[in-house]
Amino acid sequence: MAISSINIEAPHDQGWPRRYTVIVLFALGTALCYIDRVNISIAIIPLAADKGYDAAAQGLVLSSFFWGYIWLQMLGGWLADRFGGKRVLMAGVAIWSLATALTPPAASISFGALLVTRALLGAGEGLNFPAVHSVAARWTLVTERARAIAFHFSGLTFGTIVALLVSPAIVIDLGWPSVFYISGALGLVWLAAWYIKAADAPEDCPGVSAHELATIAAGRPEMPLAGSIPWAAILHEPAVWAIVIAHLCNNFGFYIILLWLPSYLSHTFQVPMARLGELSVIPYAVAFVMQNASGWFADTLQKRGMSLTAVRKSMQTAAFAAGAIPLIALPAATSAGVAVTLVTLSIGGSSLGVAAFAVNHLDVAPRYAGILMGLSNTFATIPGIVGVAATGFILQKTNSFAAAFYLTAVVYAIGMVCYLAIGSGDRKI
Repeated sequence: MAISSINIEAPHDQGWPRRYTVIVLFALGTALCYIDRVNISIAIIPLAADKGYDAAAQGLVLSSFFWGYIWLQMLGGWLADRFGGKRVLMAGVAIWSLATALTPPAASISFGALLVTRALLGAGEGLNFPAVHSVAARWTLVTERARAIAFHFSGLTFGTIVALLVSPAIVIDLGWPSVFYISGALGLVWLAAWYIKAADAPEDCPGVSAHELATIAAGRPEMPLAGSIPWAAILHEPAVWAIVIAHLCNNFGFYIILLWLPSYLSHTFQVPMARLGELSVIPYAVAFVMQNASGWFADTLQKRGMSLTAVRKSMQTAAFAAGAIPLIALPAATSAGVAVTLVTLSIGGSSLGVAAFAVNHLDVAPRYAGILMGLSNTFATIPGIVGVAATGFILQKTNSFAAAFYLTAVVYAIGMVCYLAIGSGDRKI
């Protein structure tokens, strides 16, 4: 992962600032989160063949993750903002790593046990984004927010790339259960590093120099842990719902493509297992670059005098438009190469949103960023439950993915209109 992506200006700091270490670690945690989440999109192919799962059953396996993922978002955000994000994130990684390692034994027991294990994986991962946002709000300067959150979200694509590239080779050489044992064990390594290097806030971290602590304090609002949560103000703020709607609409397309792309390429173009990883990874390699570039670009626009509201709306409009247009053309693709090109344009374009809705929680309510991320990610999990499973039923009924792609383009358009209407980059709460 390109550490230079967060080479934020701090010319007077002595050595490597601890806040960069914290950012790198939570980005790597998100990479691990997505390795453990995405490996099923490759493993489901031999797993389904072994167990005789049809397309509808595969859709349920892929979507069952979200049954657990949706429930702990708000709790995770509240715990992180109230008591600190370090331990909340550690608990999440421990739970999802255990669930990952238990996936093969569960599949051997029954279909129901497999679904429960995938839901447990989702429950653990549900703590990740709210806890990271709570930590980021306290560790990052206002002028580096977009870059830091973009780098964090690029851990998502980095983990996806690793899972898609490595999983096919592991499946072929060692069998599909090994994918889950190996990725589950990686969680233990991350937990040790996070325990040693991270803290809830820079004020609690002995590795932060006096100069860096002063730099952080001067570059962000005062950020004590939240004694109480202003629920009425949060739930009645239009800018909060702009984030929620944009997050939901973004994830509708992202989850469908993330979890169904290998199956789409295999079903529609008969791409063999050995090539699925290399083709499926291309959109996420481009997304990794676009996410980090969008963070730098957004922070640069702000530094040059553009209002944060204008920056966020411009980036989100571009993201939804660039995400939708290629999907409209995708059903007409006549080869795997053309299809991957269109998916790459869509995923790369929609990645611009990490400099808009994804960081917007820290603009609107920085002290309650964990809660806001928990709220928006709760709603944004619904597409994973409904859209991913529905795609399986659409495939079974129509023998085509076309309707799912058209529907996603419409959802992106709805998100763009809503964010333009009520989105804001100003602090509201």
